[in-house]
Amino acid sequence: MQRTMLGRTGVSVGRLGLGTAQFGAWSGTTRSESVRVIHAALDAGIDLIDTADAYSAGEAERIVGSALAGRRDDVILATKFSRPVGEERLNRWGGSRRWVMQAVEDSLRRLRTDWIDLYQIHWFNEDADLDETLGALSDLVHQGKVRMVGSSVFPAERIVEAQWVARERGHVRVVTEQMPYSVFDRGAEIARLPTCRRHGVSVITHQSLNGGWLTGKYRRGEVPEGSRADRWPHGRERFDFGRPGPAAKLELLDPLAELAAEAGLTLAQLALAFVLEHPAVDVALVGAKTIEQLEELLPAGDAQLDPAILDRIDELVPPGRCLDPADHEVAYVMPALERAQRRRPR
Repeated sequence: MQRTMLGRTGVSVGRLGLGTAQFGAWSGTTRSESVRVIHAALDAGIDLIDTADAYSAGEAERIVGSALAGRRDDVILATKFSRPVGEERLNRWGGSRRWVMQAVEDSLRRLRTDWIDLYQIHWFNEDADLDETLGALSDLVHQGKVRMVGSSVFPAERIVEAQWVARERGHVRVVTEQMPYSVFDRGAEIARLPTCRRHGVSVITHQSLNGGWLTGKYRRGEVPEGSRADRWPHGRERFDFGRPGPAAKLELLDPLAELAAEAGLTLAQLALAFVLEHPAVDVALVGAKTIEQLEELLPAGDAQLDPAILDRIDELVPPGRCLDPADHEVAYVMPALERAQRRRPR
């Protein structure tokens, strides 16, 4: 697998990382199956494992901790905080110093480790000043419990704000940003990807297969039983084939599959290779929950797309375009756009 540096950190990683959002109760996979996938990923050269305390209410972190027993030193371990873990409880989520300090101890315990390589703010939290959050994270770095700090699903202006706050207040820099980016959702190309590149922030992508769309499994306009669309609380809405967004995706699956065949790749491999071609992207996460799925995706780590193929993808989905606004419902939305914020109280 091709390797790269994680931005300017000096840390070497494979171009593909393993995402664990589907491990545990959210996907219905057993712990033993998930551990086998992690081991297969490590054996194949994947060395960045990404998880979060909120995934399956902490179960995903426990699975990762169990799988890494005896192999911890060879892994770049990334996790996230700030979303509620299980049932939302007062002061047990967000970016306050109080919660950051508690959340890291909980994650370290579940992960069975003394340190976290990359600790990421899981969505921007409007209630906590970034100075407060980055100050707490800086202390964790100085204590040796965290090696690097990242963000996840920050809009471009918050990415810049995090860099400014770190510089002005003497905190550690946010060195990575994890964001959704795919052939079907190219909105990040407008501002977020250029902003990260300008500020030297390494980009890790998730949703690069657009929730399974770019595997081709929904080509007949049906939701397979047990798929992510079938299991997600809002999956059926995102895969309502009568809406314009999903209908547009269905029309593009066959042309994209033909392009993939020309490149000697599967549709999913083409989708991952496309993401990795962007100069701001260092790592694309794959969310395989079976070894078979993982084995199909691995060749994308070595694939390079001909410029002519990239041009034809641009013709099908123009740069900066998102085919379905519902894809952003699972991402950060600026509170200023909410109706209550657009009207003066009477």
